[in-house]
Amino acid sequence: MSSAANFSSLCSPPLTSPSTQVSSMLETAAEQLMVYTDFQAAFETCTRGLQSLTHMEQEDNRCGEFKAGFCILGIQALAELNQWHGVLSWVLQHYEQQEKIPAKIMQMCILLYSKVGEPAVMHAAARVWLHCPSNSRVTGFGTVAELYLLHVLVPTGQNDEALELIMGEVGNAAFTEGQRQAALEVLEEKEQQLEEAPLDPRLSPDPEICGTTVSNQGSVVHKLETMLRFLYRKLFVTRSGSFPLRRVFLAAVLLYMLLVRLDPALPSSFMWISKLLQLLKQMWRAMFAPYYQALPQSTGL
Repeated sequence: MSSAANFSSLCSPPLTSPSTQVSSMLETAAEQLMVYTDFQAAFETCTRGLQSLTHMEQEDNRCGEFKAGFCILGIQALAELNQWHGVLSWVLQHYEQQEKIPAKIMQMCILLYSKVGEPAVMHAAARVWLHCPSNSRVTGFGTVAELYLLHVLVPTGQNDEALELIMGEVGNAAFTEGQRQAALEVLEEKEQQLEEAPLDPRLSPDPEICGTTVSNQGSVVHKLETMLRFLYRKLFVTRSGSFPLRRVFLAAVLLYMLLVRLDPALPSSFMWISKLLQLLKQMWRAMFAPYYQALPQSTGL
């Protein structure tokens, strides 16, 4: 009787533990996301996996790893479903407090909202997370601080807070001396770009329409204007005759090459090209108007 009982116990399959079941669900979600690209099914599997974690013992060391894994896959699934608006709120449903979000998930959220053009969404959450003393000792703290600086504070123009972050306690814990110096150079370059921006609204492009391309083209056009005005002074103001025609031709070729590099198909290029054409016409009239006026006088004589 006892031998039969022992035989039946050996033949019967062992009961799966909760951690094994959760691990299997995590693998299923990863397979649905990466292999079958069924993003909705992957998100639903992550949701069921997170709900099943409530039945696991909190003392289980793998509980936190499973939760982070489900959240990482869930964030990717929501991004693929174009439901990124609710990513942060969905993460907070499972971690409840911002400072308890793992570093990897915080990094993913910062990069996601930066990529979709909404970096300000992560401003408050990342700030709270970085100023939590316990997070300064976790792996990935420096990466979160770097991403917060470059993808949240700098794009949104929070230069004062960025300087405080670099030179304060967060910067001391997250950055080396070389990294702090590089971050300060980034801030200085950003402030210099803002100072060099034209103050006349009629000459400055709409940032919502033009974006980064216009800022780059604006710097090129500014250099072209400076070159044109220099030529104008040399040719028509000094009238010393010491500026060879060969140099004028070379400057014209350089201007042509620079103008060709501006994409005329972009609507943002029209205003700049029109402005340059006006300057060129002004130079042309100043160059040849005396000859045109002299011709009728000479024929009349």
